[in-house]
Amino acid sequence: MNAEYAPAKINLHLHVVGRRPDGYHLLDSLVVFAGIGDRLTVSPSDRLTLSVTGPFAAGLAAEADNMVLRAARALAARAGVQATGALVLEKNLPVASGIGGGSADAAAALRLLCRFWGLDPDMPGQVAAGLGADVPVCVAGMPAVMSGIGEILMPAPALPDVGIVLVNPGVAVATPAVFRARTGGFSDPARFSDRGWRDAGSLAAALLATRNDLEPPARLLTPVIGDALDALAATPGCLLTRMSGSGATCFGLFATPEAAETAAGTIIRDGWWVWGGQLFAG
Repeated sequence: MNAEYAPAKINLHLHVVGRRPDGYHLLDSLVVFAGIGDRLTVSPSDRLTLSVTGPFAAGLAAEADNMVLRAARALAARAGVQATGALVLEKNLPVASGIGGGSADAAAALRLLCRFWGLDPDMPGQVAAGLGADVPVCVAGMPAVMSGIGEILMPAPALPDVGIVLVNPGVAVATPAVFRARTGGFSDPARFSDRGWRDAGSLAAALLATRNDLEPPARLLTPVIGDALDALAATPGCLLTRMSGSGATCFGLFATPEAAETAAGTIIRDGWWVWGGQLFAG
């Protein structure tokens, strides 16, 4: 199979719990995936190339060396093989949007090229952490509690079927700028029951005791994030609203995928990207 899916990554909560001497922040996050994402394919070639298609291809036009190529080269170097293959990325997710688009693409490249080059299936995990905080969890592709600088993964508590709406207000947010704008101390890690949650309502209630520590600085830098959260909160049946990652994409949780699809259809703004459907429980 010469194709790999790169689903959107959602941080249901994101606590900044410390900082290492080297400057990297320590995180605590419940990470899940939505039923929308990018798609990466590969075909034989004697050299490594990448072309980008899809509705958000223009957002990567200025990148001479994006995450897919970096992942490919890192994997080849680790395996001691030549990096080859004509890659095509169908870019369906907004760029620099807090839902792991670049990280998910890098993870998809690692999984795809591992098969294509006939490598040890454990090799993607060996290079993922060096590519970015979200890449390890995207390589795993399952709901997880992420800690450390993204390299420590534990299985998530059992998740119910949940609907989700994603809203990006048409702006890109630079993660380093958001971290620089963050003020105050550090948070404690979240505590969840190992038994998980029986339905979307109980999941949303548990998440109310958590937060995204990057949401206040991101809103300060990009006030339209507040507009996206307000639009989500105004939709019928919305159980919880929050920003994902460092923004600017925000999400709302709903009792069912059908309710999420209906709610998404009510949010219409020029330049905004909106999607509603299934939050995958793994």
